[in-house]
Amino acid sequence: MSEGSTVGIVLVSHSKEVAAAVAALATGLAGGRAAPVAPAGGTPDGGLGTSSELIAEAAASVDGGAGVAVLVDLGSAVLTVKALLAEGDELPDATRLIDAPFLEGAVAAVVTASAGGDLDAVEAAASEAYGYRKV
Repeated sequence: MSEGSTVGIVLVSHSKEVAAAVAALATGLAGGRAAPVAPAGGTPDGGLGTSSELIAEAAASVDGGAGVAVLVDLGSAVLTVKALLAEGDELPDATRLIDAPFLEGAVAAVVTASAGGDLDAVEAAASEAYGYRKV
């Protein structure tokens, strides 16, 4: 990890608009100086789906050397990120697929990364969002 760098967050959704909105919400709730966050939603032509190219570009854009946490919304987004990780050279070193609810996990991940948490802390915070009870 580079000294002074923060974990980058990539939010992968089947929808460009959903990824951008979740990124805006998480960044806004983190307040102040938020960790780098990049949405990777939809296909390059703006349709619904996921794109390995958009995910790789987003990961590269937030990589500061402290690791990249990737949160996804639905099934094929998981498969696309797993395929990129398996290829080994498409994503920055220390990129990790995080098992977490998309919105709540994104907020927890961005807040934790913005507070200087390392990749393990970001993963733990995002994963703990599965336990949030609303009633």
